[in-house]
Amino acid sequence: MKPEPLGLTLEFAAEAAWRAGRVTLGHFQSGVVAEKKDDASPVTVADRETERLLRAAIETRHPGDGILGEEFGETGSGARRRWILDPIDGTRSFVHGVPLYGVMIALEEAGDPVLGVVHFPALGEILYAARGEGAWWGGLRARVSEVSRVDEALVLTSSAESLGRHGRAEGWARLTAAANMARTWGDCYGYALVATGRAEAMCDAKMAVWDAAPIFPIIEEAGGVVTDWAGRRSHTSGDTIATNAALDTAVRQLLTAAGADSRNSTSRSE
Repeated sequence: MKPEPLGLTLEFAAEAAWRAGRVTLGHFQSGVVAEKKDDASPVTVADRETERLLRAAIETRHPGDGILGEEFGETGSGARRRWILDPIDGTRSFVHGVPLYGVMIALEEAGDPVLGVVHFPALGEILYAARGEGAWWGGLRARVSEVSRVDEALVLTSSAESLGRHGRAEGWARLTAAANMARTWGDCYGYALVATGRAEAMCDAKMAVWDAAPIFPIIEEAGGVVTDWAGRRSHTSGDTIATNAALDTAVRQLLTAAGADSRNSTSRSE
């Protein structure tokens, strides 16, 4: 059977994410209670219901593909294509009634993420991209910004405290001192801001594969650069830096001290 064109697969994934988002909204700002998983991260009934819907949709449309989800693990191990699911990225935000959580979907082919979708149900926003198909923000083309000076940039992370726990505090301090503004509009929302030109850089010192995989095709198809902290194009390394193309080298140097130069690091952070 001839493989489905990637553009049609992207349409399917975006529709599945939108339907999954409706499930999350049924529990959003409802007083939903979070439980703690073995790794101490939170999970709710909404996470589980959302992943079940996504799995059922994929199993019906693409029964030969593997699936890896945050809540129910992996099925179909060894398949050439694997879907990667984060039913609610930002569960803590979700539980607190903050609308910056997202439904995330990625598709790997031979281990490479070629498709990504991030849907923000409470904001009514959706970002989706596939290799060669561009990145889209609703019906508009998503593009990174053209800002080329760090002192004009908005830089983001999910948690400055997390950066400190993972030995990245000094790099973050250098970057925020040089940047125009720094904020912790985190989780997948920060990467969406970079992909749509509303921020210039986003970094995290701890990323699961279901956090990172959808981001790669979206940032890249929007014209940006996304790697791990060592500069490798890897969504499995456990950390991530995403930038617009113009500031990739400068941001990475400041974060990692690779040739960092603080002489032009005048802070305008608020």
